[in-house]
Amino acid sequence: MTSPRVPKLADQIKVIVAQMLERRVKDPRLGFVTVTDVRLTGDARDATVFYTVLGTDTDQAGTSVALQSATGLIRSEVGKQLGLRFTPTITFVADAVPENARQIEELLAQARSEDALVAERAAGASYAGEADPYKADPADDDDDHEV
Repeated sequence: MTSPRVPKLADQIKVIVAQMLERRVKDPRLGFVTVTDVRLTGDARDATVFYTVLGTDTDQAGTSVALQSATGLIRSEVGKQLGLRFTPTITFVADAVPENARQIEELLAQARSEDALVAERAAGASYAGEADPYKADPADDDDDHEV
């Protein structure tokens, strides 16, 4: 079981890393980065920082390199601000959520267009046989109403 303070530490690390990227890290390769989540192991020894980058694949690659080079500076600042006995190691991982969301949006758009095509075909369609394929016997209807 993990300590209840682990999620609080993860949130604090997220804020510290975001502030560092905004104010202290001056690497020109660093693109427009958003820290989306921080996951801390139960023993608070390892922190995985998930991030997204707005821009092209080149911007993402440059940001990845910039984050790797700034990891030591960021880790030391996390240690100073949190005052922990052991500062967790920090690993930066590009967040796959935006890519997955884009794929889901594309699939939904494709489904909508196919639904519209089916609806268009159905609008002008008629039944292959009669509209009501079940034959009702008029004599049976009379029997139901007798009391």
